[in-house]
Amino acid sequence: MICSHRQAMFLEAGGDPEKLRVMTQHFRPWLTKRLNDGRYYGFVLSDAQRAVAAIGLMTIDWPPHPSHPTLDQRGYVLNVFVEPEYRRRGLASALMQTADAEFARRGITFAVLHATKAGRPVYEQIGWLGTSEMAKVIS
Repeated sequence: MICSHRQAMFLEAGGDPEKLRVMTQHFRPWLTKRLNDGRYYGFVLSDAQRAVAAIGLMTIDWPPHPSHPTLDQRGYVLNVFVEPEYRRRGLASALMQTADAEFARRGITFAVLHATKAGRPVYEQIGWLGTSEMAKVIS
């Protein structure tokens, strides 16, 4: 379910289907290892036994930073996905609030995510802010 949601999310964001197929082949063993050891955790919302929305979370090592000067970890949100026919019902916001509570329970006071164009308004509405992060693919 996580792999199919992730692939659909990137496809909707304009990803190349062949690259996404390859990504998923490599993501599945990465995910399995982290689910088994607890480094990847999250929540699923279901409707009659069908997973209709989900969120992935990680606690990642990060040096103390101005946003979390005494902590050496931060939360990371990934793979937020809501099935198309269940959108605009507040499910993504509910998952994000659940993530906030889980991070707080684990003592994490700062979290980051990478937003798609479609997801950005949802995150901004519940208090997430854009940052100055940049990225580069090294070849």
